[in-house]
Amino acid sequence: MKFRVERDALADAVAWTAKSLPSRPSVPVLAGVMLRVSGGQLVVSGFDYEVSSQVSVEVAPDADGAALVSGRLLAEITKALPAKPVDVAAVGAHLELVCGSARFTLPTMPVEDYPTLPEMPATAGTVDAATFASAVAQVAVAAGRDDTLPLLTGVRVELEGSTMTLLATDRYRLAIKELQWRPDTAEASLQALVPAKTLADTAKTLGPLGGEVTLALARGGMGEGMVGLVGGTRRTTSRLLDGEFPKVRNLLPDHHSAQARIQVSALVEVVRRVALVAERTTPVRLSFSEDGLIVEAGGTEDARASEAMDCTYEGEAMQVAFNPGYLLEGLQALDGPTAVLSLTDPRKPAVLAPAGENGEIIPGYRYLIMPIRIGA
Repeated sequence: MKFRVERDALADAVAWTAKSLPSRPSVPVLAGVMLRVSGGQLVVSGFDYEVSSQVSVEVAPDADGAALVSGRLLAEITKALPAKPVDVAAVGAHLELVCGSARFTLPTMPVEDYPTLPEMPATAGTVDAATFASAVAQVAVAAGRDDTLPLLTGVRVELEGSTMTLLATDRYRLAIKELQWRPDTAEASLQALVPAKTLADTAKTLGPLGGEVTLALARGGMGEGMVGLVGGTRRTTSRLLDGEFPKVRNLLPDHHSAQARIQVSALVEVVRRVALVAERTTPVRLSFSEDGLIVEAGGTEDARASEAMDCTYEGEAMQVAFNPGYLLEGLQALDGPTAVLSLTDPRKPAVLAPAGENGEIIPGYRYLIMPIRIGA
Protein backbone atom coordinates (compact mmCIF):
# COMPACT_ATOMS: atom_id res chain seq x y z
CA MET A 1 0.00 0.00 0.00
CA LYS A 2 1.35 3.40 -0.99
CA PHE A 3 -0.40 6.71 -1.62
CA ARG A 4 -0.26 10.50 -1.32
CA VAL A 5 -3.03 12.47 0.38
CA GLU A 6 -3.73 16.00 1.58
CA ARG A 7 -2.86 16.47 5.25
CA ASP A 8 -6.21 18.00 6.30
CA ALA A 9 -8.27 15.31 4.57
CA LEU A 10 -6.25 12.53 6.21
CA ALA A 11 -6.30 14.15 9.65
CA ASP A 12 -10.08 14.72 9.54
CA ALA A 13 -10.77 11.16 8.40
CA VAL A 14 -8.54 9.55 11.03
CA ALA A 15 -9.75 11.83 13.85
CA TRP A 16 -13.41 11.11 13.08
CA THR A 17 -12.85 7.36 12.95
CA ALA A 18 -10.57 7.18 15.99
CA LYS A 19 -13.04 9.15 18.12
CA SER A 20 -15.33 6.15 18.46
CA LEU A 21 -12.59 3.63 19.26
CA PRO A 22 -12.65 2.05 22.75
CA SER A 23 -10.10 3.35 25.25
CA ARG A 24 -9.77 -0.16 26.72
CA PRO A 25 -10.39 -2.61 23.87
CA SER A 26 -11.13 -6.26 24.61
CA VAL A 27 -8.53 -7.24 22.00
CA PRO A 28 -5.65 -5.01 20.78
CA VAL A 29 -6.76 -4.85 17.13
CA LEU A 30 -9.95 -3.01 18.11
CA ALA A 31 -7.80 -0.01 19.08
CA GLY A 32 -6.68 0.25 15.47
CA VAL A 33 -7.96 1.99 12.37
CA MET A 34 -7.92 0.17 9.08
CA LEU A 35 -6.45 2.02 6.11
CA ARG A 36 -7.43 0.44 2.81
CA VAL A 37 -6.59 1.86 -0.62
CA SER A 38 -8.40 0.77 -3.77
CA GLY A 39 -9.36 2.56 -6.99
CA GLY A 40 -8.01 5.94 -5.94
CA GLN A 41 -9.96 5.91 -2.67
CA LEU A 42 -8.63 5.57 0.86
CA VAL A 43 -11.19 4.07 3.24
CA VAL A 44 -10.49 4.63 6.94
CA SER A 45 -12.47 2.28 9.22
CA GLY A 46 -12.94 1.59 12.91
CA PHE A 47 -15.06 -1.05 14.67
CA ASP A 48 -15.45 -2.30 18.26
CA TYR A 49 -18.29 -4.83 17.65
CA GLU A 50 -20.81 -2.20 18.80
CA VAL A 51 -20.13 0.88 16.67
CA SER A 52 -18.48 1.06 13.27
CA SER A 53 -17.19 4.21 11.55
CA GLN A 54 -16.03 4.54 7.97
CA VAL A 55 -14.98 7.47 5.79
CA SER A 56 -13.51 7.62 2.30
CA VAL A 57 -10.93 10.10 1.02
CA GLU A 58 -9.60 10.68 -2.48
CA VAL A 59 -5.88 9.92 -2.76
CA ALA A 60 -3.18 9.62 -5.40
CA PRO A 61 -2.37 5.90 -5.18
CA ASP A 62 0.87 4.17 -6.12
CA ALA A 63 -0.14 0.73 -4.84
CA ASP A 64 -3.38 -0.68 -3.40
CA GLY A 65 -3.38 -2.49 -0.08
CA ALA A 66 -4.33 -2.26 3.59
CA ALA A 67 -2.70 -1.56 6.95
CA LEU A 68 -3.94 -1.59 10.54
CA VAL A 69 -2.38 0.88 13.00
CA SER A 70 -3.16 2.43 16.38
CA GLY A 71 -6.04 4.84 15.79
CA ARG A 72 -5.41 7.32 18.58
CA LEU A 73 -1.67 7.54 17.86
CA LEU A 74 -2.28 8.04 14.15
CA ALA A 75 -4.87 10.73 14.91
CA GLU A 76 -2.41 12.64 17.10
CA ILE A 77 0.33 12.39 14.48
CA THR A 78 -1.76 13.45 11.48
CA LYS A 79 -3.16 16.40 13.43
CA ALA A 80 0.39 17.58 14.22
CA LEU A 81 1.80 17.22 10.70
CA PRO A 82 2.76 20.36 8.76
CA ALA A 83 0.33 21.64 6.12
CA LYS A 84 1.82 19.68 3.23
CA PRO A 85 0.86 16.55 1.28
CA VAL A 86 1.46 13.30 3.16
CA ASP A 87 3.10 10.22 1.63
CA VAL A 88 1.96 7.02 3.31
CA ALA A 89 3.44 3.58 2.64
CA ALA A 90 3.23 0.15 4.22
CA VAL A 91 6.75 -1.24 4.51
CA GLY A 92 6.95 -4.71 6.03
CA ALA A 93 5.44 -4.61 9.51
CA HIS A 94 5.44 -0.81 9.67
CA LEU A 95 3.56 2.16 8.27
CA GLU A 96 5.65 5.13 7.17
CA LEU A 97 4.35 8.70 6.97
CA VAL A 98 6.40 11.42 5.33
CA CYS A 99 5.21 15.03 5.35
CA GLY A 100 7.78 17.63 4.35
CA SER A 101 10.81 16.89 6.49
CA ALA A 102 8.76 15.07 9.13
CA ARG A 103 8.91 11.26 9.08
CA PHE A 104 7.06 8.79 11.30
CA THR A 105 7.28 5.00 11.42
CA LEU A 106 4.47 3.16 13.18
CA PRO A 107 4.13 -0.56 13.92
CA THR A 108 1.20 -2.27 12.25
CA MET A 109 -1.12 -5.02 13.48
CA PRO A 110 -2.24 -8.09 11.51
CA VAL A 111 -4.91 -7.05 9.00
CA GLU A 112 -6.37 -10.56 8.95
CA ASP A 113 -7.19 -10.33 12.68
CA TYR A 114 -9.45 -7.30 12.20
CA PRO A 115 -13.20 -8.03 12.27
CA THR A 116 -15.36 -7.45 9.21
CA LEU A 117 -17.47 -4.31 9.45
CA PRO A 118 -21.25 -4.88 9.46
CA GLU A 119 -23.29 -4.20 6.35
CA MET A 120 -25.48 -1.11 6.30
CA PRO A 121 -29.15 -1.92 7.12
CA ALA A 122 -31.94 -1.12 4.67
CA THR A 123 -32.40 2.60 4.00
CA ALA A 124 -35.45 4.12 5.74
CA GLY A 125 -35.26 7.72 4.49
CA THR A 126 -33.36 11.00 4.65
CA VAL A 127 -33.36 14.12 6.81
CA ASP A 128 -31.67 17.50 6.55
CA ALA A 129 -28.25 17.14 8.18
CA ALA A 130 -28.23 20.45 10.08
CA THR A 131 -31.82 20.02 11.31
CA PHE A 132 -31.08 16.47 12.46
CA ALA A 133 -27.90 17.50 14.29
CA SER A 134 -29.75 20.28 16.13
CA ALA A 135 -32.63 17.98 17.09
CA VAL A 136 -30.36 15.23 18.40
CA ALA A 137 -28.39 17.74 20.48
CA GLN A 138 -31.61 19.06 22.02
CA VAL A 139 -32.77 15.59 23.05
CA ALA A 140 -29.55 13.72 23.90
CA VAL A 141 -28.87 16.17 26.74
CA ALA A 142 -31.66 14.47 28.74
CA ALA A 143 -30.40 10.90 28.21
CA GLY A 144 -29.11 8.99 31.22
CA ARG A 145 -25.40 8.43 31.83
CA ASP A 146 -25.77 5.54 34.27
CA ASP A 147 -24.68 2.33 32.53
CA THR A 148 -26.53 0.26 35.14
CA LEU A 149 -29.74 1.56 33.51
CA PRO A 150 -28.83 1.02 29.83
CA LEU A 151 -32.37 1.67 28.54
CA LEU A 152 -32.15 5.26 29.74
CA THR A 153 -28.81 5.88 28.04
CA GLY A 154 -30.49 5.81 24.63
CA VAL A 155 -32.54 8.10 22.42
CA ARG A 156 -35.78 6.59 21.20
CA VAL A 157 -36.32 7.32 17.51
CA GLU A 158 -39.91 7.02 16.31
CA LEU A 159 -40.68 7.24 12.60
CA GLU A 160 -44.32 7.65 11.64
CA GLY A 161 -44.93 8.79 8.09
CA SER A 162 -43.07 12.04 7.50
CA THR A 163 -42.67 12.79 11.24
CA MET A 164 -39.58 11.82 13.21
CA THR A 165 -39.83 12.00 17.01
CA LEU A 166 -36.81 11.82 19.32
CA LEU A 167 -37.23 11.13 23.05
CA ALA A 168 -34.78 10.77 25.95
CA THR A 169 -35.05 10.69 29.74
CA ASP A 170 -32.86 10.01 32.77
CA ARG A 171 -35.86 9.91 35.19
CA TYR A 172 -35.27 13.51 36.32
CA ARG A 173 -35.99 15.21 33.00
CA LEU A 174 -37.42 14.40 29.63
CA ALA A 175 -36.78 15.89 26.18
CA ILE A 176 -39.04 15.42 23.16
CA LYS A 177 -38.41 16.78 19.68
CA GLU A 178 -40.50 16.40 16.53
CA LEU A 179 -39.14 17.16 13.07
CA GLN A 180 -39.93 16.39 9.47
CA TRP A 181 -38.01 13.88 7.41
CA ARG A 182 -38.39 12.15 4.03
CA PRO A 183 -39.21 8.45 4.39
CA ASP A 184 -38.65 6.01 1.54
CA THR A 185 -42.23 4.82 1.98
CA ALA A 186 -45.12 7.11 2.96
CA GLU A 187 -46.51 4.61 5.49
CA ALA A 188 -43.19 4.21 7.31
CA SER A 189 -43.61 3.13 10.94
CA LEU A 190 -40.36 2.26 12.71
CA GLN A 191 -38.93 2.58 16.20
CA ALA A 192 -35.38 2.23 17.49
CA LEU A 193 -33.49 2.87 20.72
CA VAL A 194 -30.09 4.26 19.75
CA PRO A 195 -27.20 4.81 22.21
CA ALA A 196 -27.34 8.54 22.92
CA LYS A 197 -23.58 9.15 22.87
CA THR A 198 -23.13 7.46 19.50
CA LEU A 199 -26.10 9.27 18.00
CA ALA A 200 -25.03 12.66 19.37
CA ASP A 201 -21.40 12.33 18.28
CA THR A 202 -22.36 11.17 14.80
CA ALA A 203 -25.04 13.82 14.24
CA LYS A 204 -22.69 16.53 15.47
CA THR A 205 -20.06 15.63 12.87
CA LEU A 206 -22.53 15.12 10.01
CA GLY A 207 -24.44 18.36 10.61
CA PRO A 208 -21.74 20.81 9.45
CA LEU A 209 -21.24 18.81 6.25
CA GLY A 210 -24.62 20.04 5.01
CA GLY A 211 -26.82 18.11 2.63
CA GLU A 212 -28.79 15.17 3.96
CA VAL A 213 -28.30 12.31 6.39
CA THR A 214 -29.53 8.92 5.28
CA LEU A 215 -31.07 6.88 8.10
CA ALA A 216 -30.98 3.09 7.80
CA LEU A 217 -32.82 0.70 10.10
CA ALA A 218 -33.10 -3.07 10.08
CA ARG A 219 -36.65 -4.28 9.42
CA GLY A 220 -35.97 -7.89 10.35
CA GLY A 221 -33.65 -10.63 9.26
CA MET A 222 -30.08 -9.69 8.38
CA GLY A 223 -28.84 -6.73 10.42
CA GLU A 224 -31.68 -6.85 12.93
CA GLY A 225 -31.04 -4.55 15.87
CA MET A 226 -28.83 -2.08 14.03
CA VAL A 227 -29.02 1.53 12.87
CA GLY A 228 -26.95 3.19 10.18
CA LEU A 229 -26.27 6.87 9.45
CA VAL A 230 -24.69 8.10 6.23
CA GLY A 231 -23.68 11.65 5.36
CA GLY A 232 -21.38 12.55 2.50
CA THR A 233 -18.44 10.14 2.55
CA ARG A 234 -19.00 9.16 6.18
CA ARG A 235 -21.05 6.28 7.53
CA THR A 236 -21.68 4.89 11.00
CA THR A 237 -23.49 1.81 12.23
CA SER A 238 -24.44 1.03 15.81
CA ARG A 239 -26.18 -1.78 17.61
CA LEU A 240 -29.49 -0.78 19.11
CA LEU A 241 -30.30 -1.03 22.81
CA ASP A 242 -32.60 -3.87 23.80
CA GLY A 243 -35.71 -3.46 25.91
CA GLU A 244 -38.92 -1.46 26.12
CA PHE A 245 -38.44 2.28 26.49
CA PRO A 246 -40.66 3.69 29.28
CA LYS A 247 -43.92 5.32 28.20
CA VAL A 248 -42.87 8.87 28.96
CA ARG A 249 -45.44 10.92 27.09
CA ASN A 250 -47.94 10.65 29.94
CA LEU A 251 -45.50 12.61 32.12
CA LEU A 252 -46.21 15.77 30.15
CA PRO A 253 -48.88 17.81 31.99
CA ASP A 254 -52.08 18.40 30.03
CA HIS A 255 -52.60 21.81 31.64
CA HIS A 256 -50.73 24.49 33.58
CA SER A 257 -51.73 26.86 36.39
CA ALA A 258 -48.93 29.38 35.83
CA GLN A 259 -46.64 30.39 33.02
CA ALA A 260 -43.49 32.53 32.82
CA ARG A 261 -41.76 34.02 29.79
CA ILE A 262 -38.08 34.77 30.35
CA GLN A 263 -35.14 35.76 28.17
CA VAL A 264 -33.01 32.62 27.84
CA SER A 265 -29.59 34.31 27.84
CA ALA A 266 -30.45 36.43 30.87
CA LEU A 267 -31.75 33.50 32.92
CA VAL A 268 -28.71 31.36 32.02
CA GLU A 269 -26.38 34.08 33.30
CA VAL A 270 -28.35 34.58 36.51
CA VAL A 271 -28.59 30.86 37.31
CA ARG A 272 -24.86 30.43 36.71
CA ARG A 273 -24.00 33.28 39.05
CA VAL A 274 -26.37 32.27 41.82
CA ALA A 275 -25.39 28.58 41.59
CA LEU A 276 -21.80 29.46 42.47
CA VAL A 277 -22.73 29.12 46.14
CA ALA A 278 -24.69 25.90 45.60
CA GLU A 279 -23.12 22.53 46.27
CA ARG A 280 -23.44 19.69 43.78
CA THR A 281 -26.86 18.55 45.03
CA THR A 282 -28.15 21.96 46.14
CA PRO A 283 -31.06 23.32 44.09
CA VAL A 284 -31.65 26.84 42.91
CA ARG A 285 -34.99 28.35 43.87
CA LEU A 286 -37.08 30.36 41.44
CA SER A 287 -39.69 32.63 43.03
CA PHE A 288 -42.27 33.92 40.55
CA SER A 289 -44.71 36.75 41.16
CA GLU A 290 -46.29 39.61 39.25
CA ASP A 291 -43.20 41.66 40.17
CA GLY A 292 -40.88 39.31 38.28
CA LEU A 293 -38.48 36.51 39.19
CA ILE A 294 -36.00 36.06 42.05
CA VAL A 295 -33.37 33.31 41.72
CA GLU A 296 -31.80 32.11 44.98
CA ALA A 297 -29.39 29.46 46.24
CA GLY A 298 -27.84 28.53 49.58
CA GLY A 299 -29.23 28.19 53.07
CA THR A 300 -29.37 30.21 56.27
CA GLU A 301 -26.08 28.79 57.60
CA ASP A 302 -24.27 28.51 54.26
CA ALA A 303 -23.15 30.93 51.58
CA ARG A 304 -26.18 32.49 49.95
CA ALA A 305 -26.94 34.28 46.72
CA SER A 306 -29.99 35.86 45.14
CA GLU A 307 -30.70 37.95 42.06
CA ALA A 308 -33.86 39.50 40.69
CA MET A 309 -34.69 39.69 37.01
CA ASP A 310 -37.54 40.64 34.74
CA CYS A 311 -40.03 38.13 33.43
CA THR A 312 -43.62 38.04 32.27
CA TYR A 313 -45.61 35.87 34.68
CA GLU A 314 -49.22 34.75 34.68
CA GLY A 315 -50.67 32.93 37.70
CA GLU A 316 -50.48 32.83 41.48
CA ALA A 317 -47.11 33.51 43.11
CA MET A 318 -45.08 30.32 43.23
CA GLN A 319 -41.64 29.16 44.35
CA VAL A 320 -40.08 26.11 42.66
CA ALA A 321 -36.61 24.58 42.94
CA PHE A 322 -34.53 22.78 40.30
CA ASN A 323 -31.18 21.10 39.92
CA PRO A 324 -29.14 23.99 38.43
CA GLY A 325 -27.27 21.75 35.98
CA TYR A 326 -30.47 20.26 34.60
CA LEU A 327 -32.08 23.68 34.34
CA LEU A 328 -29.10 25.18 32.49
CA GLU A 329 -28.88 22.27 30.05
CA GLY A 330 -32.57 22.62 29.28
CA LEU A 331 -32.30 26.35 28.69
CA GLN A 332 -29.27 25.96 26.43
CA ALA A 333 -31.09 23.32 24.38
CA LEU A 334 -33.89 25.73 23.44
CA ASP A 335 -33.83 27.13 19.91
CA GLY A 336 -35.59 30.41 20.65
CA PRO A 337 -34.56 33.67 22.38
CA THR A 338 -37.30 33.31 24.98
CA ALA A 339 -38.11 30.43 27.32
CA VAL A 340 -41.66 29.62 28.34
CA LEU A 341 -41.82 27.79 31.68
CA SER A 342 -45.20 26.17 32.34
CA LEU A 343 -45.94 25.22 35.96
CA THR A 344 -48.75 23.33 37.67
CA ASP A 345 -47.42 22.87 41.20
CA PRO A 346 -44.01 23.25 42.97
CA ARG A 347 -43.89 19.45 43.35
CA LYS A 348 -44.97 18.49 39.83
CA PRO A 349 -43.02 18.48 36.55
CA ALA A 350 -42.43 21.81 34.85
CA VAL A 351 -42.11 22.15 31.08
CA LEU A 352 -39.66 24.38 29.22
CA ALA A 353 -40.43 25.33 25.64
CA PRO A 354 -38.85 27.82 23.24
CA ALA A 355 -40.69 30.96 22.18
CA GLY A 356 -40.21 33.44 19.37
CA GLU A 357 -39.61 37.17 19.65
CA ASN A 358 -43.34 37.79 20.07
CA GLY A 359 -43.56 35.33 22.95
CA GLU A 360 -45.46 32.61 21.06
CA ILE A 361 -44.39 29.04 21.81
CA ILE A 362 -42.41 27.41 19.02
CA PRO A 363 -43.89 23.95 18.49
CA GLY A 364 -41.84 20.78 18.24
CA TYR A 365 -39.64 20.76 21.36
CA ARG A 366 -40.43 20.22 25.03
CA TYR A 367 -38.05 19.80 27.97
CA LEU A 368 -39.70 18.47 31.12
CA ILE A 369 -37.80 18.90 34.38
CA MET A 370 -38.68 17.46 37.78
CA PRO A 371 -38.55 19.99 40.63
CA ILE A 372 -36.74 19.39 43.92
CA ARG A 373 -38.78 19.70 47.06
CA ILE A 374 -37.64 22.78 48.91
CA GLY A 375 -36.12 21.76 52.23
CA ALA A 376 -35.62 18.17 51.11
